[in-house]
Amino acid sequence: MTTDDLFSRPDASTPFPEERLQELHRQISHHDRLYYEQAKPEITDREYDSLYRELVDLERAHPELLSSDSPTQKVGGRPQGSFAQVQHLLPMQSLDNTYSGEEIGNFVERLQRLLPGEKIPMTIEPKVDGVAIALLYEKGRLIRAATRGDGTLGDEVTRNIRTIREIPSRLHGHAPALLEVRGEIYLPKETFALINAERDEQGLPVFANPRNAAAGTLKQLDPNIVAERKLAAVFYGYGGFEPSEGVSLPETMEQFFDCLKAWGLPVNPRHWLASDAAGVMAAIREIGKIRRNFTFETDGAVIKVDRIGQHSLLGSTSKAPRWAIAYKYEPEQARTRLLDITVQVGRSGVLTPVAELDPVLVAGSTVSRATLHNEEEIIRKDLRIGDWVMVEKAGDVIPAVATVLVAERDGTERVFRMPEFCPACAAPVIRSEGEVAVRCTNPGCAAQIRRRIEYFASRQAMDIAGLGEAVVAQLSDASLVRDIADLYELNKEKLLPLERMGEKSVNNLLEAIAASREQPLWRLLAGLGIPHVGVTAARTLASSFGTIDRLAAATIEELCAVEEIGEIMAVAICGWFHDSQIGKLLEKLRDSGLNFGERDPKGSAPTVCGPFNGTTWVLTGTLTIPREKAAEIIRSLGGKVSGSVSAKTTYLLAGEEAGSKLEKAEKLGVKVVNEEEFRKLIS
Repeated sequence: MTTDDLFSRPDASTPFPEERLQELHRQISHHDRLYYEQAKPEITDREYDSLYRELVDLERAHPELLSSDSPTQKVGGRPQGSFAQVQHLLPMQSLDNTYSGEEIGNFVERLQRLLPGEKIPMTIEPKVDGVAIALLYEKGRLIRAATRGDGTLGDEVTRNIRTIREIPSRLHGHAPALLEVRGEIYLPKETFALINAERDEQGLPVFANPRNAAAGTLKQLDPNIVAERKLAAVFYGYGGFEPSEGVSLPETMEQFFDCLKAWGLPVNPRHWLASDAAGVMAAIREIGKIRRNFTFETDGAVIKVDRIGQHSLLGSTSKAPRWAIAYKYEPEQARTRLLDITVQVGRSGVLTPVAELDPVLVAGSTVSRATLHNEEEIIRKDLRIGDWVMVEKAGDVIPAVATVLVAERDGTERVFRMPEFCPACAAPVIRSEGEVAVRCTNPGCAAQIRRRIEYFASRQAMDIAGLGEAVVAQLSDASLVRDIADLYELNKEKLLPLERMGEKSVNNLLEAIAASREQPLWRLLAGLGIPHVGVTAARTLASSFGTIDRLAAATIEELCAVEEIGEIMAVAICGWFHDSQIGKLLEKLRDSGLNFGERDPKGSAPTVCGPFNGTTWVLTGTLTIPREKAAEIIRSLGGKVSGSVSAKTTYLLAGEEAGSKLEKAEKLGVKVVNEEEFRKLIS
């Protein structure tokens, strides 16, 4: 079956409507499972909507074929078995979609027919392309959070949702007796780009878009992984509302948005009001112009009847409300030629194919390269050198080859194959069983060394100013550095002959390298490239073990005993430290005078000495100073900072709107201090 066959819309009077209907049931259910359960859609929203519309048309033409198990009668997807299932107060429906201004006009006319003679103002807001969520607050306190699931039952993901800082555990001010608020969980576009770059580097499958990344994150059973991903949220509706004294249901959606903000819940940065179809389309066009400025990916606009009292009068179908509709933007793509496929080598040795494109303007910037991730992705797309392709930006951030224009091939196109030898050092490459990643087998590969040094010097690690990509390339080409330890052997005589390295820039670089010897242990751990160890885990390990020697000697069981370290990370850490080559590297770094934890960042005294020596702190709620600053103060005074409350916790520093951590601390008898008391302690 060709793509044209799959998405054709035969006339509803076809002599075999039952067969086509069953085929549409099968296809739509298949794509629902991929979208809702696995977050791995195979087709575009437009292609899915084409299938869905064909089914709707067929059922209208043959109402005797309509059944209760039709995809038009329910929202797709069932909850994951690894989470508890909870029932929504009211079904979480989806929205009808449209791609045309004409259908927006039909929507407005339909509203006027259903409510003759009434004024029907409408709100228009950006459509967040995220994961639907329902939060249940009782007397202002967050009780549970659930995904949409099948619309009736969802996955209970409260622990994961509590890791999102902007979601309050307790609503601000006067709150309803009960509120089930609904919205979207999303991954900010910049964070999405960073996560994909890291996954690409490790040879892991990358996320196709921010929505998939958010869905995959919410499925994590370990809330610490969720916290590291830095999810965000936007709220816009409700499924249940019980008033309390002085708090009643607002009359309009615009007033409801104001209430959400007053309660401390994040909302869309902007919304528009309109009274007719022309006003709605003007708002849709304006959103289309500014949508790349939002932190979230926006695939359309949502139009709602503003007066909440009119919602019940308009009612809903079994799948969608009649008082709202979603307008979808066509994905912005550009046609260009795939000139070549080159291969990059990352710091872990993973080979990544890259599309070299004839430069083309896409979503406001010129695109000339796009990552292709791995050979399997190229085979799946049937991509060949010389192809005409459509290019877009995943999450409005990452250039990606969306589709191949197969019909435009002339026979000169060439099939790509991953090299058998590393393009940087000519060493053999391997692919481990069960992995898609192809890796260079030479740990001394120049390309790997460059990437490792760049990462070591980056802001999230040792923060060595002046040691950027261009300088690292020069150092590598001149054979001045073969590993990160060689940085500490550099001097003026070695650096001055390099291109564009004058006296001042050389002095600045050497000063920055010298200063990095005094960086705290967690920065060194972050920069070493230990598998699965990012900044958060590096801080935890440094705080828990104090020195590299104690960390290197730790067993898997001892690592797992640290609250925020799981088994996978523990196994990776142990394996890394037991590598003989790593042992030699660490000795070179020790000889170079780096801080292995025996001294504080200023190099004057052991970090464990101080008035908070032997104490473990947990921070919660809103403080007047950044949490990270408070944590650094605690660490500088000898204390440890943990992300969760346990019997080992000594103090809980509780700011405004402290939530479940405060409750747990009180149950365990942990001493709770407010910010004023904390200031007295540190003074």
